Amino acid sequence: MGDQSAGGDLFFVLMGAILVFAMHGGFAFLEVGTVRRKNQVNALVKILVDFAISTTVYFLVGYTIAYGLGFFVPAAELINGEGYGPQGITLVRLFFLITFAAAVPAIVSGGIAERMKFLPQCVATALLVALLYPFFEGIAWAGNYGIQGWFESTLGARFNDFAGSIVVHAVGGWVALAAVLRLGPRLGRYDRGGNVNFPPSSIPWLALGSWLLCIGWFGFNVMTAGSLGAVTGLIAANSLMAMVGGILAAGIAGRGDPGFVHNGALAGLVAVCAGSNVMHPAGSFVVGAAAGVIFVKGFEICQNRLRIDDVLGVWPLHGLCGLWGGIAAGIFGLEALGGLGGVTFQAQLVGSVLGAAYAFAGGYLVYSVVDLAMGLRLSPEQERRGADLSIHKISANPESDIIG
Repeated sequence: MGDQSAGGDLFFVLMGAILVFAMHGGFAFLEVGTVRRKNQVNALVKILVDFAISTTVYFLVGYTIAYGLGFFVPAAELINGEGYGPQGITLVRLFFLITFAAAVPAIVSGGIAERMKFLPQCVATALLVALLYPFFEGIAWAGNYGIQGWFESTLGARFNDFAGSIVVHAVGGWVALAAVLRLGPRLGRYDRGGNVNFPPSSIPWLALGSWLLCIGWFGFNVMTAGSLGAVTGLIAANSLMAMVGGILAAGIAGRGDPGFVHNGALAGLVAVCAGSNVMHPAGSFVVGAAAGVIFVKGFEICQNRLRIDDVLGVWPLHGLCGLWGGIAAGIFGLEALGGLGGVTFQAQLVGSVLGAAYAFAGGYLVYSVVDLAMGLRLSPEQERRGADLSIHKISANPESDIIG
């Protein structure tokens, strides 16, 4: 029975890893549909290469920083050795956590699209996933450095971020803001004080990206439980209700704009990650709906008032909605509002704000160092030509480029 239980848990986590891995296709197609046609190939290549780099550095360094365990031991020990669990379950947990870690550069990719060099982005990805992300991950999820103990003794509860509203999404979103500010806007975006909008290249591709992300998100949230014995239907129901709340609210606030509607689903899912294990489904609907409005209004303010050229709106979507989700877990997770309890508002507020601040400061440092060492931006000529031809020497539809 013990072997069956271990095998069941292993398969459960593996299915979660596969679902979250599929989300990276969603990141890719969401970006493909949003950027201009001359940058579609670059969007596809970036997400795939970023995943490969993330996997490599997280295997070599990142997991060890976060959890204090390495993988350079004999294969027999990896399968049944002390600390690695029966049947090598730690290896599938590694796979699962890699898909989370790789989401950070995938988020950043949408903000810096259309004007960043390829090699510097790869170097930044390696630094983010090897060092910046796992340090905070270890604090929040592994209890490193006694900080969670301090939260519990001082603020009444540990910082609860069940599936990563802060650890993954807010970190990715606030790193993206730092990168976008360092990079500057695309050519022509704010010429002569005006606001020139670049329309999406393909609503169907954008919508496909959103659908892939939504489907994979149930692996992202539900399988974070880590075992068949720990999972509850509450996590799935909360994820579903937050998603539909985000869709409806963003549809209303965004006046039916398809980009807002499809990203509204993601806004709700980003926000519910932190408290999906403790909130009531009705509370999750409210959290998701608020996130849908936060995304729409945040996107408009970011693009038009602050003139921050965040191409996919990843700072409002992941940064602001993730921040809201971390704080909301300390409100709607309370027993007084139908939640399971075990959280406090003050712990969630402090943990969420510190996580966002850490990500912004660390992201700005990473992209500043890479900029000084290698330069971040394509030349004006390369940017006008497009990243596809300038970097990859091929367009998204090469057959149509042939004359004659």
